Amino acid sequence: MSRKINKKSKIFVTGHNGLVGSAVVRRLRYHGYKNVLVIDKKKLDLRNQRDVESYFKNKKPDAVINAAATVGGIYANNKYKAEFIFNNISIQSNIINISYKYGVKHLIFLGSSCVYPRDCKQPIKEKYLLNGDLEKTNEPYAIAKIAGIKMCESYNFQYKTNYKCLMPCNTYGPNDNYNLLTSHFYPALIKKIYLAKKNNKKQITLWGNGKAKREIMYVDDLADACIFFLDKKTNETLINIGSGEEKTILQFANFLIKKMNLKLKIKFDKKKPNGTPRKILNSSIANKYGWIPKVNLDKGFKYVYSSFVNSKNK
Repeated sequence: MSRKINKKSKIFVTGHNGLVGSAVVRRLRYHGYKNVLVIDKKKLDLRNQRDVESYFKNKKPDAVINAAATVGGIYANNKYKAEFIFNNISIQSNIINISYKYGVKHLIFLGSSCVYPRDCKQPIKEKYLLNGDLEKTNEPYAIAKIAGIKMCESYNFQYKTNYKCLMPCNTYGPNDNYNLLTSHFYPALIKKIYLAKKNNKKQITLWGNGKAKREIMYVDDLADACIFFLDKKTNETLINIGSGEEKTILQFANFLIKKMNLKLKIKFDKKKPNGTPRKILNSSIANKYGWIPKVNLDKGFKYVYSSFVNSKNK
């Protein structure tokens, strides 16, 4: 029998300085968990198997939430293909295998909706995994994450672990990456429109044609999903975590322009890629177990814009 997680359990959160990891730590502490383990990547390189094993041997975590990953938007995925596939496979392989080796029964592996085929049926169900070709602009990242999913499934089958893979839609929130070359689309939109406001610009330029559809979720909802599913027994290893809030890139841009009280002309650079035409997740499995998102787009904007304006990223 695996140990149940309680408020005194030692929960190791990787990637705690990033968007998702910092939210997981914040929400764990909010919910009263006393022993949240974190370590800076300068002190522990998660790609180094020997060092990761030494950390587990010393700290003996009861559960792991793996939010560490090399991530980015279309530009970063296209330019740093080798880093994306090597770093992610190395990190997740070490975390998953060493968790098993040191008796960790409860693990959350975080992936991305980009693991699904580029042109699969919408909304996307978990069973569509590996049913078609991936989006070429982020294929190395997607393949790495698919390997992580299959590793968790295999360990659950062979070793009777309780490892779950949560596949979120695009997330946003405090501690996001606002670098216009390497960020995801929503923080990039926030920064572009903010800079236009700051510099009295009348126009912004967006990649592609603005017709690609995306689903986004405030990061605290994903963090709460990680906590919710951490020691929950499920029949499924792979579980989608989506908000149901879907718009085109153009609609998201207009939403932000309105929220910032601006009038801006939007120009499209159609030489730049659009990425996957549409990505919206079917989250009925997560909903079946009782998880539902709580932060809508309006409330999420209020939270994220306040943190962005007060951050160094702007």
